[in-house]
Amino acid sequence: EVHVCRVNLVTADTALTPDEGRTTSSMSLETSGNAIRYATAEARHVLLTLAFEELEAAALDDLVVDDGTIRDTGSGRAVTYWQLLGGKRFGRPVSGTIQPKQAENYKVVGQSTRRIDLLAKVMGQPSYVHDLDLPHMVHGRVVRPPHYYARLVSVDTDAVEALPGVLKVVRNGSFLGVIAEREAQAVAAMIQLRATAVWEADKTLLPPTQLFDHLNSASADSFLLIDGTPTQEPIPAVVTPPTAAHSRKATYRRPYQMHAALGPSAAVAHWHEEQLTVWTHSQGVFPTRTILAQVLGVDEQTMHVIQMEGPGCYGHNGSDDAALDAALLARAVPNRPLMLKWSRADEHAWEPYGPAMQVQVQGSVDDSGHIDSWHYDVWSYPHLGRGRPDVRTSGLLAAWHLEEPFEQPVPQPPLWPHVGGYRNADPLYDLPERRVVTHFVAESPLRTSTLRSLGAYTNVFAIESFMDELAHAAGVDPVEFRLRHLSDERARAVIQAAAEKAGWHQTPPSKREGFGRGIAFAQYKNRQCYAAIIVELHVERASGRIQLERAVIAADAGLVVNPDGLCNQLEGGFLQAASWTLYEAVQFDEQGITSTDWLTYPILRFPAAPRLETVLLNRPDMPFLGSGEATQGPAPAAIANAVFDAVGVRLREIPFTPERVSAALAS
Repeated sequence: EVHVCRVNLVTADTALTPDEGRTTSSMSLETSGNAIRYATAEARHVLLTLAFEELEAAALDDLVVDDGTIRDTGSGRAVTYWQLLGGKRFGRPVSGTIQPKQAENYKVVGQSTRRIDLLAKVMGQPSYVHDLDLPHMVHGRVVRPPHYYARLVSVDTDAVEALPGVLKVVRNGSFLGVIAEREAQAVAAMIQLRATAVWEADKTLLPPTQLFDHLNSASADSFLLIDGTPTQEPIPAVVTPPTAAHSRKATYRRPYQMHAALGPSAAVAHWHEEQLTVWTHSQGVFPTRTILAQVLGVDEQTMHVIQMEGPGCYGHNGSDDAALDAALLARAVPNRPLMLKWSRADEHAWEPYGPAMQVQVQGSVDDSGHIDSWHYDVWSYPHLGRGRPDVRTSGLLAAWHLEEPFEQPVPQPPLWPHVGGYRNADPLYDLPERRVVTHFVAESPLRTSTLRSLGAYTNVFAIESFMDELAHAAGVDPVEFRLRHLSDERARAVIQAAAEKAGWHQTPPSKREGFGRGIAFAQYKNRQCYAAIIVELHVERASGRIQLERAVIAADAGLVVNPDGLCNQLEGGFLQAASWTLYEAVQFDEQGITSTDWLTYPILRFPAAPRLETVLLNRPDMPFLGSGEATQGPAPAAIANAVFDAVGVRLREIPFTPERVSAALAS
């Protein structure tokens, strides 16, 4: 119809685009994608109707379209989309009654499309909000407290304001920042301002050695899950049935982990004639406008929030916080746009983390090798940290540090299906008896919020690791064990596709010392993309180091729009989850966060990345299934199961550092 290169996609902008909330939960194609499909189908119908009249065609079916040119096959006359509209808007609401194309008529959908953004990024050309360069722009930096409970007592601003290029020092309670003409001047001023600031605190952080004791003993809201949804049903006791031939019990843990975007958060704000414009890499410009207006005390209709690409939020990172920082500082220099960037230390120490979690599983198999009991308890701190804006609460960092501070929202247990700490806690497997319980612990020692896949990463890690333990106890092949407990044909198909691609049954496992392979599977939220992963790795016994060698991913995301883009989502998710699994844990002590750089918070690097092979099971006649978080959960379990296959030890606490592997081998 129209060549892809003619399409210009406008990203979220409160002045131009619909309010679709936030891009979260891997729902962009399912929601926005379908909206665009129906809107463009109707636009095509309107244009064909206009062309039918313009060309005086005998029948609408006589019209064919090629790259925006409509031709009447009867007369040979033609007219373009652009001639028909003449730059005007359609001027009519979308009815949603015109059906999109059927799968057999697709020409572009299902084909990989070359990305137009990569060249600029590879060549270091302006691509991100951090690169925005507006006329007369100034630069700001914020000095953060040493830890959560510290408050500013005093600061010597005179010496800082005398530094070259410094325009103003801004202090509002414990919110402290500096504005300068140039970025380097702002950084130098921030360093000196930090050196003169005096802080005090009446509390310290929880000692890290007490973290999981706190998670288990703190007050919790507990719910029995039925079909992944919290209920008010009584929680049954844990009972092992008389049919049990083999029983197992295990505990799995995940620490606090960062979003760890490669670039720190940033934003640009510009106050001009009582109007505020903010450029941000937020995942939702309309909600961001609302929460900024609440803290700033302005009418949100006087605000314009524009989304620009950033380093990736992966959930709720510091992007919204940076937007408020920028707006607070820019207010002190009206009529000049202000660029605000966080430092790496700011990002690591102050972003809201993915929460620590713990899972306890107890189950059994009967003499035939089938599961006959499944008892599952998951404890988690809150995953939803933004809160709902009201008069005196805010989820934004700087709002808590103002002279008249906003209170932090009190986390409430979510009660809808597959969210927060219990996302994917209810297995997709056919189990004759299951008891799945979520324990919501509101009081988290560290700041938390949504991190890619929420609780699914931990829950699938636990479920799929335990499935492997039960398979081993029953003496059944791990692939076969999963298949015998699955009636969902699409689930079975991705497991079989992964096994075939990996040569699970065709080729015997390597006899190399320390080599192993493992499998894991999940359907994200039990309703979105299906994914199975087989990992091959090597464990070096002497050092405890795990080297990933190969990962095979098989996925069913329904109708595949752009195979290359889908592979990027699946493979990128696997690599991020592999990094979480092997390396990542927020380090802290009673005085604050100690993971403030890439040395104290290591992540997966290129030499440690495995070879990736991805199989897509395209379903042209099926709806889109969100795929952005599908591989997060299976990744850690596939790695853990491969380690067991390699050296015979079960790793149940993330990350799988060499020290933990060595300790497991020694025990």
